[in-house]
Amino acid sequence: MGYKKDQGYVKEFKHDLGTGEDLSLFGAIRSGTKLALTLCLEEGTEALGAEFRIHSDGYEGKICSRIYQMESTGKSDVYRLVLDVGDLAESLIGERVGLFYYEYAVDTPCGLCCFGGENVTKLEPSGDAGERQLLIYSDTPEPELPPGIIYHIFVDRFRRSGKCEVRAGAVIDPDWDHGTPQFASCPGDPLPNNVFFGGDLYGVIEMLPYIASLGTSVIYLSPIFEAASNHKYDTGDYLSVDSMFGGDAALEELCKAAAEYGMEIMLDGVFNHTGSDSIYFNREEHYSSIGAYQSDDSEFYGWYSFRHFPDDYECWWGIDILPRVKSSEASYRDFICGNVLDKWSRAGVRHWRLDVADELDDLFLNDFSAALRRRDPGALIVGEVWEDASDKVSYGRRRHYFTHAQLGSVMNYPLRAAVLSYVLDGDTESLRRATEGLYRRYPKHVSDHIMNILGTHDTERVLTALGDRDWFGESNKELSQRRMTSETKAHAVSLLVEAYSIICALPGIPCVYYGDEAGMEGFRDPFCRRPFPWNDRDTELTEKYAQLGMTRRDEKWLDKALFSIEALTPQYLAVRRTSADGVHDVLYVINNTDCELRYDTESCCISSGDFGITVPPRERVTYHISDKNSAV
Repeated sequence: MGYKKDQGYVKEFKHDLGTGEDLSLFGAIRSGTKLALTLCLEEGTEALGAEFRIHSDGYEGKICSRIYQMESTGKSDVYRLVLDVGDLAESLIGERVGLFYYEYAVDTPCGLCCFGGENVTKLEPSGDAGERQLLIYSDTPEPELPPGIIYHIFVDRFRRSGKCEVRAGAVIDPDWDHGTPQFASCPGDPLPNNVFFGGDLYGVIEMLPYIASLGTSVIYLSPIFEAASNHKYDTGDYLSVDSMFGGDAALEELCKAAAEYGMEIMLDGVFNHTGSDSIYFNREEHYSSIGAYQSDDSEFYGWYSFRHFPDDYECWWGIDILPRVKSSEASYRDFICGNVLDKWSRAGVRHWRLDVADELDDLFLNDFSAALRRRDPGALIVGEVWEDASDKVSYGRRRHYFTHAQLGSVMNYPLRAAVLSYVLDGDTESLRRATEGLYRRYPKHVSDHIMNILGTHDTERVLTALGDRDWFGESNKELSQRRMTSETKAHAVSLLVEAYSIICALPGIPCVYYGDEAGMEGFRDPFCRRPFPWNDRDTELTEKYAQLGMTRRDEKWLDKALFSIEALTPQYLAVRRTSADGVHDVLYVINNTDCELRYDTESCCISSGDFGITVPPRERVTYHISDKNSAV
């Protein structure tokens, strides 16, 4: 097997000897793979030998290491090593999956040189770039989703059907078009969150044609279980859909109606904490059950951690209406992984997003993923993880999200930050790290199903992030009234089209937070949670979103296509996507300027003449490499 050498570069290539698959783009390898590693040195290196040096993570214990001598291939400065990665892991840590770091040590006439770093195939001196990460993961069924996008709905603010009664203690704000969500004087101050706008699941059903028109394949609902607040992150009963959202019947009807449009449902699983006003804790005594707060004889008492019974207990971020659950507790795990999953799987729910996944115990994640896979091997679990999830440390523990298949994928917050930074400031290195870097470190099936976001209920609206960067330090009252000028908003919309074009070109599933496609503004929570502007939406922006989303739905091969960056400058980005069978080979060229560009697909740079493809300002052009006349 021959390799093209780039003069001046040391490169690494990887192949699966069992399947013949080229794994050179990836640093996450399935356990049991017989892997061939090939090291290509600069021409003229005249190496005397090469070693592969690897060691275990060691974050929580002893570091174990091994050195393998690489064999010369007989070609100048090309060395090879074959190993079973599962056997390698077991020899180091006693199990066949895990996180490891390695480098290549090359003996040259000038001395020993070591190479590593996190570039895709190009290696750098490891003294400067550090070692190279290898994540060995278990062989589990890959998620199966229909092609398209994820549409994220904050239920109380999406659509009001008028079919659901208002329960005692809830206040309805009737001003859907211009109302402002209830807010505290200062961020973090206590807030009852008892003011509702009246959105419900029947309203979602009414708008399924609209949701489908955006290219949606999965509808991700904010929490819908019975709870006192409008946001529902204070669960009162995991086995009941809130009556103000339409109850259990509304969810069952939504699942059936969505399926007629080829869409599936993802629920938000808030399993790290409950509400104090819940059937399990029952501090407010609204339930007939004996809650943990009421008696240490309660069947739920062992779910919570009391420092001094009953008023001093562990809660989420010190918020006493959110008592934290011990997710390691066997009876709690059995309840969620049995009763809760059983009921909502029968109702038609297929996928789950796990709130604050970093705070959930490994035992819980192991049980939850195994229980869901038993019911549906193709179901997807997305974890709320804000950083690189491949080597994540939380609360002093290295997490095993991918090595042990606890999560199918995660929310891609690193990509969100990088895309905004690129669109606003031309920051190429952040974008490269958040694409080539993350896609190298994650298992491919994780990257294929990663939730690529530009905004969520926990961030400022993406349009605001792109158009108003000077709001920090403003009070909540000031933010509730602050808006962009029409000129500023128009420019922000053009940036948003570009940003969405980028995430639709990348591996993963584009996720749209309700209303972003309609031009909604909004600062931090709760101002990013205003009602959907059905009577005043930006229809041109919506159409742009629909075009891009429908392309992702219709071009099914994109879901598992390979990815590479052909060009990345502050002015333009060229992303190549190639299907595994080679039938589809497409270049997406994105213009990061306010001027029209002509891009030369041969040289991968701006054309100096009249040749090349024309890329409008802040837009994306698709170029089919196999057909030089097919730019669209």
